[in-house]
Amino acid sequence: MRLKFPKSHHPSEENRPVAAIYADGGELVAAIQRRELDALGYLFHHYSGLVYTLAFKILGNPHEAEDLVQEIFLGVWERCTYCPDRGSLSSFLVTVTRSRAIDRLRMKVNRRRIVSQWQHSLVPNSAATPLDHATQSEKRHALQNALAQLPDHYRQVLELSYFGGYSQSEIAQQLHTPLGTVKTWARKGLIQLRKTLQAPMES
Repeated sequence: MRLKFPKSHHPSEENRPVAAIYADGGELVAAIQRRELDALGYLFHHYSGLVYTLAFKILGNPHEAEDLVQEIFLGVWERCTYCPDRGSLSSFLVTVTRSRAIDRLRMKVNRRRIVSQWQHSLVPNSAATPLDHATQSEKRHALQNALAQLPDHYRQVLELSYFGGYSQSEIAQQLHTPLGTVKTWARKGLIQLRKTLQAPMES
């Protein structure tokens, strides 16, 4: 399921009865827990702008911000942990958005650190010494070997992301695969790649 961003954040006349029902955050969450799609639609319609603005401010990338918006609202639909006694619904969404966005930034830094030390070795350096060339050759072989050991779908996602420069949303569209599945493949692929690459370094 992928939610569509509303063109306007003002409820229409026909939606005002629904708006009155869900105006209270506690009742809105209760309705979502009852699996009422109208409640999810109301939540997204009224709060997606807030979540997107904060996500974009932290991530600085519209595609990643949209991905995070989808992740947060579908997460609320699948398992909502909001408690009205702890504050407003908007405050809850802001807290979740900030936390998830920061987590994404940290993951991005970790991913770049894992791959960057190996990626440059794919391009030979003509000014390097014979010893340097030998080291680069070993690194190229290690990276190619580690990638080859990954399942095809893991390797394809990582290659499109880190060597092709595609966002996860673009990869999902290109592979005709749900975004959540692409994220899972990328995460598991990186974990396996890191273990494979670190093994000879630790021995």
